[in-house]
Amino acid sequence: MRLISGDRLRLLHVTPSYFPAVRYGGPIYSVHGLARALVERGHEVHVFTTNVDGSGASDVPLNRPVGIDGVNVWYSTARWPRRLCRAPKLLDNISSMFSANTIVHLHSVFLWPTWAAARSARRAKTPYVISPRGMLIKALIRQRSQAVKSAWITLIERSNIERASAIHLTSGLEATELECFGWQLPPRFVIPNGVDEPVPRSGDIPEDIRGLITEQPMILCLGRLSWKKGLDRLLCAFARTQSGTLAIAGTDDEGLAPQLKKLCADLRIADRVRILPRTIIGAEKEHLFGAARAFVMSSYSENFGNTVLEAMRRGVPVVTTPEVGAAEIVRNSGGGIVTSGDVESLGDAISLLEQDPELAAKLGNAGKDYVRANCSWDRVAARMEDLYRILNC
Repeated sequence: MRLISGDRLRLLHVTPSYFPAVRYGGPIYSVHGLARALVERGHEVHVFTTNVDGSGASDVPLNRPVGIDGVNVWYSTARWPRRLCRAPKLLDNISSMFSANTIVHLHSVFLWPTWAAARSARRAKTPYVISPRGMLIKALIRQRSQAVKSAWITLIERSNIERASAIHLTSGLEATELECFGWQLPPRFVIPNGVDEPVPRSGDIPEDIRGLITEQPMILCLGRLSWKKGLDRLLCAFARTQSGTLAIAGTDDEGLAPQLKKLCADLRIADRVRILPRTIIGAEKEHLFGAARAFVMSSYSENFGNTVLEAMRRGVPVVTTPEVGAAEIVRNSGGGIVTSGDVESLGDAISLLEQDPELAAKLGNAGKDYVRANCSWDRVAARMEDLYRILNC
């Protein structure tokens, strides 16, 4: 769909970091997928971000637009305190872009860019949307930096949220968690993330991937290795199964791999579990999905879960826990099994799909059909476009 000039919006997205070609996952993946789709729908899209790249800084052009898939990306240097992504030039850059038909979309909380951009938008009387991206969940705040985040909420974040024009949430679960704070909330809109089309399985396959995909039936858990992913209960559940291989793959920023391997040894399943603590992208990811009998996400807390949609798009049935936001899509589509997080139920669900390939294929096809029809980035961008137009009236 191409818009006539009068329908074109200027969309200013703000996110603390933005390197979709390198860190292809999580919020960055979602922001880029949305921004790219909005460009394809005819809008002018700018992303304002910092050059923070993990513990370092990326060598990118600063304070001028860099084109990435048609999106204008403005990088600024993060100053002290770097942990908060404080980048004064980011504020200068975005403040110069306010005009008619402009909407600001903020993709974080607890960070300086959201605070500064929200304040600037209010002064310019420009509507702004906040996407908390799963960070406004009380249980997570209690477990990580509770005192600091509670103070930030009191001084800054509550006002940012309550004075926003709208809140974007990726699932009903995330919406319910936000309501637990008891704030005076603006209108909330639940719009899930989208999913990209699969890429060809081309090129050389690394030895660790090549060896893994021959071990069948293979259950796949793909994503960042983190305490909140529930990998401990997944291993305990898998120990109840009698056959198959469990592959746990993803970037290990928290250094969990040694603990997971020790747990495997304690559970006496080390011979049936393969842990790949590294980033998996492109053709490597496609080979893993292509070999998987089922995909498992056993998170204790997950506002959405992009890899759930990636698995479903490829016809892989999903086993997930109710704490995963995308469980709603699994349930509605019939694309897998939503089971309680106790070890027995999770293990039984995995065993069922391991032992019944016909059922696995049936669920996989149902999920694939649903995601193709409802979860493309263009469909998601169209829904977000409707939200922006409501705010621009």
